[in-house]
Amino acid sequence: MIARLIGGLDRLVAAILGFGQWLLLPVVALLFLQWPLRDVVQHFSREANDLGQWLFALYVAMAFTAATRAHTHLAADALARHYPARAREWLWRLGVLLGLMPWALFVAIAGAKLVIPSVLAREAFADTYNPGYFIIKFSLWVIAGLILLQGIVDLARRPGSR
Repeated sequence: MIARLIGGLDRLVAAILGFGQWLLLPVVALLFLQWPLRDVVQHFSREANDLGQWLFALYVAMAFTAATRAHTHLAADALARHYPARAREWLWRLGVLLGLMPWALFVAIAGAKLVIPSVLAREAFADTYNPGYFIIKFSLWVIAGLILLQGIVDLARRPGSR
């Protein structure tokens, strides 16, 4: 039962990150189009910028967990790489339990005063009044939530299976 739940959480995180990887393409396209829209078309460059900002915020929120899952994030393991595999596994688990998960909980709780009013008001960009600024603030909860879900998956896996 618990193994199925963990497998389901793992697939959920993988699906979210699978979707998130494609956000980079419209971000790059919108960054590229800003100049022609501003200089040639003389319209919509600010809208392209605003849309690019909230897509980028979501992309970055997902990229942290994606890097953790792929083991490509920065790691201070100059000494630990010489430790036995079992010791490295327990250090990893302690890092998740005592570092990542409390940090993610803190970010989610402390960010509530910022995120909830913004989402409820569907806050717009201050200088353009374009919708979607609340998505940038909501991405704070996206990163915290993905870190928590991935932490649960990592802690529930059998040692040596990551």
